[in-house]
Amino acid sequence: MDRALAAPRDEVGPKLCALLEDQWFDRKSIRIQAKDLAQHLVAFANAEGGVIVLGLSDGRVEGLKASAGRLNDFQQTAIDHTVPPVRARVDQTRCVNDAGEIDTLVVVRVDPGEVVHEMKNGDCYLRVGDESRKLRHEQRRELEYDKGQAQWDGHPLLGLRRDDLNRQLLEQFRSATGASGTFDRLLKARSLVTRHGEYTNGCYLLFGEHPQDEFPQAHIRVIRYLGPERGTGARLSVDDTNDLRIEGPIPYAITKAAEEIERLVPRKRSLRASGLFESEPIVPKDAWLEGVVNAVIHRSYSLGGDHIRVEIFTDRIEIESPGRFPGLADPARPLDISRFARNPRIARVCADLRIGQELGEGIRRMFDEMRRVGLTDPVYVQSQGSVKLTLLALPRIDERTAARLPARSQEVLDVMRAADRDLGTGEISQLVGLSRPATKARLDALASEALIEWIGKSERDPRAVWRLRN
Repeated sequence: MDRALAAPRDEVGPKLCALLEDQWFDRKSIRIQAKDLAQHLVAFANAEGGVIVLGLSDGRVEGLKASAGRLNDFQQTAIDHTVPPVRARVDQTRCVNDAGEIDTLVVVRVDPGEVVHEMKNGDCYLRVGDESRKLRHEQRRELEYDKGQAQWDGHPLLGLRRDDLNRQLLEQFRSATGASGTFDRLLKARSLVTRHGEYTNGCYLLFGEHPQDEFPQAHIRVIRYLGPERGTGARLSVDDTNDLRIEGPIPYAITKAAEEIERLVPRKRSLRASGLFESEPIVPKDAWLEGVVNAVIHRSYSLGGDHIRVEIFTDRIEIESPGRFPGLADPARPLDISRFARNPRIARVCADLRIGQELGEGIRRMFDEMRRVGLTDPVYVQSQGSVKLTLLALPRIDERTAARLPARSQEVLDVMRAADRDLGTGEISQLVGLSRPATKARLDALASEALIEWIGKSERDPRAVWRLRN
């Protein structure tokens, strides 16, 4: 988008028309009504901010000239139709319209909101992918809860100067976006500089020479264990030479962590399509890499004293990050998670740098990669202060057995494997997000296939549990 806006004026319109609309970009006809535009302002502000270009419709470059009198309506849209008023800057960029005339497009840059915004009639919207979705009452309530912690990356970091930022990283960022102008102008376009010219927490985490000076908890710890259990005391199984602390700005930290994890992940020999036995990691790289990227981008940096942990066992990889899922997300149904970033500014820049894509897309990719190699689905478990992702190097239920089992039986088996302990029916029900009777039906079916067993003294034993069978 930035590259298209910086193109010669005769190329601006066609380049913008060719772009895919996404989480941060939308285009609308110059004929759009101010009230309808306000819905999209609210949606972007409630998510991660973004840019709306007016004057493009169905692949045509309409321009503003024929509707110049409407510019004032667009400039006042936020004040007239949104509550509280969305922070949006309305500019113009030169173009050549379809009639071959020199014209302009209206560029509306929306900042991420620090509170939940709505229309004056009370309707609330959220940008999800390329859509501006109207929220139900309960979704709006959860968004209000999330907004209390979502803007930490936009708080100013007092005393931070440009000299404290890594110039090489800034150059890479400018090159990736194709933008022109000063670094400060680019950072301001990504809401990494406040209106008063102060650099933000997110800016220092992304581009600081050594962000851990200010945020010691902002690091990644990579640990390899020598067996399938952590152990304690004399039985602690940590590989003494491979307990690593990865620091630096976010782009460097992710790259370095990925290099170390790839080196440490156990490998196995298996027969491939080539007819030869070849070495491969117990968990596919694309799966664990998506997990690491999501953990870094979406963790709660405001929680002091905690860090991201990547623990590598002989049969699995666990990735735990501080902070719970946003209220709009149900960890029991990860594939249904809507797009919502706790750190919208960090997420936007990482997407610019091709480090991370949309949250939902990353989760789906993890599931696809694990299923592609015949492994059990990723499992998320949420505690009071963190989210843990487990990627198990265990095979899925074979197709014939799966056909005999009720739907979502694989999910029940997955959470039992990830828990690595005996679980009661109620615990399993909560983890998979099913009712107790539905969960019990699936547990009975799995037991009938000799995949799990029930351990109890009587049918009404309150301490009865379910256990995996070897």
